[in-house]
Amino acid sequence: MQLRPLSLISIVVLTCSVANVAAQQTGRVGAQIAPSGGGATALSPTPSPDYVIGPADVLSIVFWRDKEMSADVIVRPDGRISLPVIGEIAAAGYTPEQLRTRITDAAGKYLEEPDATVAVKEIRSRNVFITGSVAKPAAYPLSGEMTVLQLIAVAGGLLEYADSKNIMVIHTEGGRQLYRKFNYKDVVRQQKHAAQNIVLKPGDTVVVP
Repeated sequence: MQLRPLSLISIVVLTCSVANVAAQQTGRVGAQIAPSGGGATALSPTPSPDYVIGPADVLSIVFWRDKEMSADVIVRPDGRISLPVIGEIAAAGYTPEQLRTRITDAAGKYLEEPDATVAVKEIRSRNVFITGSVAKPAAYPLSGEMTVLQLIAVAGGLLEYADSKNIMVIHTEGGRQLYRKFNYKDVVRQQKHAAQNIVLKPGDTVVVP
């Protein structure tokens, strides 16, 4: 049975529409992927100039006139990175500008007037975690000061059935886990327990029942 010309046109239009939708969906998915260790994660914000680089951070090293020496690198657990030509250099414990100076000095052995930049592409060494009854439980980069209340806001807020009076902040210190209670309603209403809204430290976990 032959298809009518109108049916052929309809098939072509339908095929193109499906292809367009698939391309749009692929684009959306690609835009949402952040290669930062699995799970739902937030994109890293631009760190402040005094941000101190730590292990697992992803750095972008760019030599403007020498692209073969440029690279995206991950800070190893020992705090060092490996760069083309230059080799290994300590990165953890330095700000991006301090590391740029160190890399430029090291590159001076191989290049005339090296011009390098250092950017923190992903913050992985300074994460805080929130889990339980929030809209977006995940690991979030800690590039500056962040309180418990601010982390809850970043995570999209509490869900309707969350036990807001018995939120727990878990902090590890000296190999021991310390637990702090956080009463969301009291803190928000500024009635009492305002001191519960502590500034979080890297590795802290907020659990919302």
